[in-house]
Amino acid sequence: MSHIQSATKQKVKAIILIGNRDFGRCPLASHLPTALWPIAGQTALEHLLTHLAQQGIKQVAICSNEESSLLTETIQIDNRLEIQFLNEPLPVGTAGCIRDAFGDETDTLLLVLPANLINPPEIDILIRAHHKGGTELTVFLNPNVINRADKGQASGIYICNPGIIEHIPKGGYCDIKEGLIPELLRAGKTIHTTTLPKHAGNFRNRQEYIYAISDYIEEISEPQPGLETGRDADSQITQLGTNTEINPESRIHGPIVIMDGTRISKGAVVIGPAILGNNVTIDRNSIVINSVLWDGVKLGTNCQVQSSVIDYNTIVRNNTIIHEKCILFKPKNILERLIYKVSKIVKDSTSELQHRLQSGLNKISSKVPLWAKPDKDNITKLLAPILLLIAFIWSYWPGLVNLWKIWLRNDEYSSGLLVPFLAIYILWSRRQTIARCRLKPSIIGVFILLAAQALRFFGLLFMYGSAENLSIAMSIAGLVMLLFGWQFFKKVATILLFLCLMLPWPNRLQAAISLPLQRWSTSSAVFCLELIGYEIIQEGNIIHIGESTVAVAEACNGLRMITAFFVISGLVALLVERAWWEKLIVLVSSLPIALLCNTVRLTITAIFFTVLKGEYWEKMFHDFGGYAMMPLALAVVVAELWILAKLTIPPEIQKEIIITRQNP
Repeated sequence: MSHIQSATKQKVKAIILIGNRDFGRCPLASHLPTALWPIAGQTALEHLLTHLAQQGIKQVAICSNEESSLLTETIQIDNRLEIQFLNEPLPVGTAGCIRDAFGDETDTLLLVLPANLINPPEIDILIRAHHKGGTELTVFLNPNVINRADKGQASGIYICNPGIIEHIPKGGYCDIKEGLIPELLRAGKTIHTTTLPKHAGNFRNRQEYIYAISDYIEEISEPQPGLETGRDADSQITQLGTNTEINPESRIHGPIVIMDGTRISKGAVVIGPAILGNNVTIDRNSIVINSVLWDGVKLGTNCQVQSSVIDYNTIVRNNTIIHEKCILFKPKNILERLIYKVSKIVKDSTSELQHRLQSGLNKISSKVPLWAKPDKDNITKLLAPILLLIAFIWSYWPGLVNLWKIWLRNDEYSSGLLVPFLAIYILWSRRQTIARCRLKPSIIGVFILLAAQALRFFGLLFMYGSAENLSIAMSIAGLVMLLFGWQFFKKVATILLFLCLMLPWPNRLQAAISLPLQRWSTSSAVFCLELIGYEIIQEGNIIHIGESTVAVAEACNGLRMITAFFVISGLVALLVERAWWEKLIVLVSSLPIALLCNTVRLTITAIFFTVLKGEYWEKMFHDFGGYAMMPLALAVVVAELWILAKLTIPPEIQKEIIITRQNP
């Protein structure tokens, strides 16, 4: 960025506008945002980010309407950039995006760009034009190639001084052309317009995309010697990927960009400007004219494609004619859908595995604190979170192994084995909300870790295993606070609390409630049996029903039901979108639901023991009855939520009544 700073003495922050999908007018733009349309191996957004990084820009804000997750999963972020994703659930307008992306620095120029630019201009040219105009806002126009006296249409590129923020409303929708510019003019400000040296290559549909691609290929055209194919002197391949197969009897009239793994068969004709993506196949005697074929396209024999765009992995059948169209990938039947899914999984697990891993690392790098990002001066910063995680596992390894053994051998706490996996699932379901958190390490995490170790020492000193187990959950909370900060911690606090359900109860508490639970289970089962007409004799925890005897052992006291239902209720409370008091009712009701289900299980078991004979059948039904209570408990929780929804009436939304008067 040195040449930019030397020319302007100012910093520049780029604000990239993704825009909404173009529903209705262009099928391909409805299917995939134009920011993700490919340009010779890169998406349009990646192409623009690379250009900005090469121009010395460091700070970039990407504004989109609920497309952030798709963008972060698709693009590969340039490590030279500091990127901020702004996900706008409601439309805020172009000026609203500037408002939301504006930082605290008052000496920063704001460069606004649409994401779908194929030929972005030089940044220093834009800045010089802005300073030459001497206004608050500069609007850049594309040159009109037909009538040079006409300045042409807006390119969607603007440069603003930070002072314009004062003229943008603090909330709601505001557009640059319809909102900000009129407001600046009313405030006595001037607006400068200037024409770009060349077309920026912004596009919204197939036709504009092909025009912009043509300009892009013409600009990068550098014929590679020895790559001519066919007999014509004007054959030209501008860019040739690896592992390509081009039949000598095919004809190529450039300029053409051919990506990796492309195969062109005998008799095929390709007339540029055109781009053939990765792993494209053009079969015998097919013709491609001024078109773009995205990755994985398979063109059959005797096909004709002219001025068209073909979607990823599309199979074009033999003798098909495509003229000025967008062709979307659509599996024809169930078998094709299955083949496509399987092939995509295989492809993801092999050829794209490295790309996805690198993309994932880049996404993590954009979210982690600055002190943890690697740089040339201190590569060890990246190791800080990894070393802390290794230290935690190493320190608590004996306790974690002991927990694992408890989950496997103790039926009362076997449900704890599912808690960590359920917590990860809940975290994944909230990923979009959590991703918007600002990550800032907090020193409070160190104090939480110290408190956890003090609790652990107390448990070791006085032989309290439950205190040692609780210190595991506290240490996890301390690590989260230390690495990610208070804002992130608040978002995941309930999930960290949910992790406590994986821990076994203190031995004294379990011993104190086991005997009362056992007596309750026996008495409640006897009550239900007498209620339906059986003659029962109860001797302590033994039930005599007819000629059969049922012993309510300590394992049948219902503690296993209680621990399992606490996990179920906690999961439901964290996943459903309800008021806090409704979630609290669900959590509190897990205890009576567990006792009720255990009573039902014992009652049904006692009845069936009067019919079933033999230890094998009795044991099988006893175990099956325990598993069958899980669906019953879920049904009770769902019914409880349904009743709460019926008892609470949401407030009616009063619609605005707009009264207009027409001029006579």
